[in-house]
Formats: sequence, structure tokens, C-alpha cells
Amino acid sequence: MMNPPLSPEIADRHASLDTDQSASGLDAEQAHRAGFYGLLAALLRDAPDGDVLAYVAQLDDAAEPPGTSELVLALKMLALASRHSSASALRDEYHTLFIGLGRGELVPYGSWYQTGFLMEKPLSLLRSDLARLGFERATDVHEPEDHVAALCEVMSLLIQDGVAREPQQQFFNNHLGAWAPAFFHDLATAHGAVFYKSVARLGLAFMQVETRYLSLLD
Repeated sequence: MMNPPLSPEIADRHASLDTDQSASGLDAEQAHRAGFYGLLAALLRDAPDGDVLAYVAQLDDAAEPPGTSELVLALKMLALASRHSSASALRDEYHTLFIGLGRGELVPYGSWYQTGFLMEKPLSLLRSDLARLGFERATDVHEPEDHVAALCEVMSLLIQDGVAREPQQQFFNNHLGAWAPAFFHDLATAHGAVFYKSVARLGLAFMQVETRYLSLLD
């Protein structure tokens, strides 16, 4: 699976990162993982434009990773949804879901899902871990770092950088795995979701695969 266009990076040190997995020396399994994280980040950071939609529309022709039947089916459904969606319609859908008039239907932040409030202790803990891992907040990014797209972006970058699996597991368990499934479930049932129902299905399937994969360390 090709790695999709990454969403705006939260780390200055990755501003010119090469996202070609074969060039970076990753094996196929790690390239698939980084690609799925990058895909979710790209779709959740902002409404996909025509180029992203065209890219996603051909993903059902990608090689199928073994043992991930629901994940593969979810990817095919996302590709199908992309072929029947327009960038203008998705801008409206994204605005309804995540921006709205004052607030969207969903609040895609870890602090919100874990405490019911924004800018709470989970964000402080995340910032400490990001600093420890060498990430610096980009000056042109204004979203809190616990946005679901930013966290998917970080996981993709950790994999691309060849970070050991134990730190990946710790980051996933502490900052994404505990709440992202609930977010994707809410997205799947959101009143304003049409295209994003397929994004939610992919997110749920991938979170299940990642949880199993990373739990092999225990």
C-alpha cells in the first residue's frame, strides 16, 4: 500500500520527510502500518481535496495485507466512497462534523474523550512524551496536539523513523488506543457523516489490528 499524502506535520524536524516507504527501508508490514496511519491523518486533518480523493479511490487495487479481512474490506469501501464523492461536498461534510457553528458534531481530541474537557491533563502528558521523542510543535499549527489526526501522524512518523516497537506501543496505549475506538464509533453513527462513515469503519478496523499487533509485546 502506498503511503498517502501526510497531513500538516506537527514536528519541524519532519518538514521534509520522504514518505516513500521503499526508499526509507521499511519492510512491507511496517510500510502498511505507516500508510494506514498516514491515510487516517490525511482524511481527518482536513476535508480531502480532489488529489487526495483520486489517490484514495485507487487504494482498493493495493496489495492486501494478510490476516486483515475487515481492514481490507473497509479500505475497499473507502475507495468506493471516494469515487462517488466530490471535494466540495466533503468540505461541507467535514465542516458539519468537526467545525460547525461554534462546535461540530464531534470533538476529535483526546482530552475531550478522556476527561470531557479540552486542554486537560492528557494533553499535558502528551506534550511531555512528544518532547521526549524529539517532536517540536510547528509554529504554523494552532490545533492542540491531541487531535486524532495529529496522533495518527505521529504514529506514522515513528514507524517511518524506525522507532522500536515498545515506544510505539507506549505512545499508542497512552495517547490513542484508549479513546480513538470510541471516536471512530461516534463518527460512524454521526448524523452528518456520509463519506466519513467509511473513514470511521477503516479507523475502527485499523485500531483493532494495531491493538492486537502491539499487544504481542506483552
